[in-house]
Amino acid sequence: MNLANKLTIFRIILVPVILIIPFLNISGDLWGIPFTYLIIDIIFIIASLTDKLDGYIARSRNQITNFGKFLDPIADKILVIVAMLILVETGRLPAWIPAIVVIREFVVSGYRLVAVEKKGKVIAASIWGKIKTATQMVGLIIAFIDVNSFGAIFKGELIGLPFAINLLTTVLLGISVIATIFSGIDYLKGSKELFKGEI
Repeated sequence: MNLANKLTIFRIILVPVILIIPFLNISGDLWGIPFTYLIIDIIFIIASLTDKLDGYIARSRNQITNFGKFLDPIADKILVIVAMLILVETGRLPAWIPAIVVIREFVVSGYRLVAVEKKGKVIAASIWGKIKTATQMVGLIIAFIDVNSFGAIFKGELIGLPFAINLLTTVLLGISVIATIFSGIDYLKGSKELFKGEI
C-alpha cells in the first residue's frame, strides 16, 4: 500500500477518534472554548490536511490507484458529516445544513456511478464543488471554536471576538450550503444528457 492510501486510511481512523472525544468528559477550557472541542478541532484540522497531502503525494509520485479514487472521497464525506453531526448534537449547527449536504452527496454519488458505468468517464468537480469543499472545511474548523450557535450574530447580542468568530462560521458555512446546492444542480443538469431517452 502506498503512502497516499495510508494517509487516506489514517483520515478514516481519525473519525471514530473524533466521535469518542465527547464521551471522555474532559474538563476545562481555553478562552471559554471547552478543551473537548479544541481537541476535536485539532484532530479535524490534521484529518483535513491529510486530504490535501494524500492527493499531492498521489499525483507527484504517480501513485494514483483505483483504491485511492474509491476511498478518498468517502473519507472526506465521512469526516465532514460526522463533524457536522457533532455540532448539531451540541446545538451549534442547525440540522438542515448536514441534511442538504447528505442529499447532495447521494445525488452526486449516484450520478457519478451511472456516468462511469454508461460512459466510462469520471466527472470532475465543478467550481461550485471546489468552493463547497474549501468553505466547508474552514467553516467547520472555526465552528468548533465558536461557543455560539450558527447565526447567533443576528440576535445582536455578540460583540468583539465572539461576534467575529460567529460571523466567520455563519458566512463560511452559509456559502458552503449555497455552493452545495448549486453544485448539486450542476449534476442534475448533466443528468438530462445521461438519462436521455430513458425518462
